[in-house]
Amino acid sequence: MTTPDACGRNDVYAAMCPCRDLLDLLANKWSALAIGVLEEGPTRFGELRRRLEGVSPKVLSQTLKRLEASDLVTRTAYAEVPPRVEYALTGLGASAAAPLAHLRSWVEANAGHPEDAPGPLPVATPARG
Repeated sequence: MTTPDACGRNDVYAAMCPCRDLLDLLANKWSALAIGVLEEGPTRFGELRRRLEGVSPKVLSQTLKRLEASDLVTRTAYAEVPPRVEYALTGLGASAAAPLAHLRSWVEANAGHPEDAPGPLPVATPARG
């Protein structure tokens, strides 16, 4: 969780604000996608990996560890044979899931529509005098 700055506020635009670490984590595509899968309920590593096409086991493991360290995800290991581990969203993770779901929906609705994309910004030319 973030701690407020000396003024008692969080400001993601401030260079030293700890909010930036959380923003960086949530803006990561694998974090956003893993949180989306975990919205459906506790999920095992293998199922997460199957759902997140293209993620390597190493990257998924690193992502889950970062989410867990930020109190967005819990990891529960069950003493069974074979061992079973499940990941689930915490309350904080569930609160992050809603805005990320909107972002994922927006991306799905708008990706691949170059005709709707704005053109290049005009380049200012120096005035000749």
